[in-house]
Amino acid sequence: MKITFFGAAGEVTGSCYLIESDSARFLVDCGMFQGGREAYQKNQHALPFDVRQLDFVLVTHAHIDHSGLLPRLTVLGYKGPVYATPATIELLHVLLLDSAHIQEKESEWILRHRRRKNTPAGSTPAPLYTVTQAQACLKQLRPASYDENTFPGSGARFKFRDAGHILGSAIVELWLEDGGKERKLVFSGDLGQPNRPVLRNPARVDEADILLVESTYGNRQHRSLADTEREIVEAFHYTLHKKRGNVIIPAFAVGRTQEILFVLTQLVRLGRMAPLTVYVDSPMANEATKITLRHLPLLSGETRELISWQERNPEKMRIQFVADVEESMRLNDMRHGAVIISASGMCDAGRIKYHLQNNLSRAESSVLITGFQAAGTLGRRLVDGARAVRIFGQQIPVRADIFTIGGLSAHADQGALLGWLGAFRKPPQHTFVVHGEAETAAIFAGTVRQTLGWANVEIPVQKQAVTL
Repeated sequence: MKITFFGAAGEVTGSCYLIESDSARFLVDCGMFQGGREAYQKNQHALPFDVRQLDFVLVTHAHIDHSGLLPRLTVLGYKGPVYATPATIELLHVLLLDSAHIQEKESEWILRHRRRKNTPAGSTPAPLYTVTQAQACLKQLRPASYDENTFPGSGARFKFRDAGHILGSAIVELWLEDGGKERKLVFSGDLGQPNRPVLRNPARVDEADILLVESTYGNRQHRSLADTEREIVEAFHYTLHKKRGNVIIPAFAVGRTQEILFVLTQLVRLGRMAPLTVYVDSPMANEATKITLRHLPLLSGETRELISWQERNPEKMRIQFVADVEESMRLNDMRHGAVIISASGMCDAGRIKYHLQNNLSRAESSVLITGFQAAGTLGRRLVDGARAVRIFGQQIPVRADIFTIGGLSAHADQGALLGWLGAFRKPPQHTFVVHGEAETAAIFAGTVRQTLGWANVEIPVQKQAVTL
């Protein structure tokens, strides 16, 4: 058996693992690289093998860094099934089409910009895939429910388990015939932080021959939810009532937006914040929220009860989903009192860039960073204290306050990761630490060796092939 790490090895984005055995050849995840000027080139060359030889593809969840190159896979000739949970499939119909649309629009914008600058049009990067190609990819999606055995053929069976990360996110347990015997592989996907709002806790797994485990926050502990709520209350009061500015919240449309809405609603319900009007300026977040409400059994009981409270008290927590571009542009006329949640979560695409362009230079406004910011992204530069950033070719001074709210991460922290690994009855024969920046992955691997006593813990590098 051979595993090749085509992404999320020594970095957080681009999750993609090729597994080859005597009986099957398949991918787990097919994610897009995000952040940094080199991301486009990396995505162009991200699948350097004959995709037509794949038997099937498994997708752990809908976030673009795990699914965003699925249409590229189809463009390159893959015609087989792509398995995901039903909720993930619904989300992919939104996210992949949005990803294609953004690529087409950004390519058009660059072309117009270069024409104005008399730059040769031939140097304009083409979209990795178009909306039409993304639509073709969606026809290959096949549903597989949690906790049910699915047989994709080729001597394999798998079971999705709830990862508690975003709606529909999955841990993969997979049994594979290889060398005359059955071996069990487990892919953690992205694990959620237990006892957090909205979703259920990650399912426990107790055995594996081969394990791939994420390490996004493997070097730190998250702030407690109580501390996080206190930080949010202070930031809102300082911005809305003392400075009389706007609160801008970059947030992933899937998962993070819904979690922020939960926390704000809960704080209003408890009387810790005054009644709010929150603008969710993201058509994709609107669709993702509708999908979430169609899958209530996947949510925690506390979340279902809070949804019911908000429906009974709409005047206390008004949530306005902004649909068209004109309505989004009118938000820029609001000079104080606006609470705007917008995508993308790392500030590199989408409507959030317009709200940052209009508010970063204003000392009375604040930006709340509520999730992981990959190296090279605009969000990471803000977190790192940049005094000025470039948005749409314009240099913007950063005068707004930047608040980093660490306790809302959808990823498990070091303690939660170790707790999840602690459910294994014995160490896997091989453990690979993935989906973490190189230094973080190294720290987490060392912690696993020291704390759990696991010996065979490895940190793969990009495009490394490991024969087992």
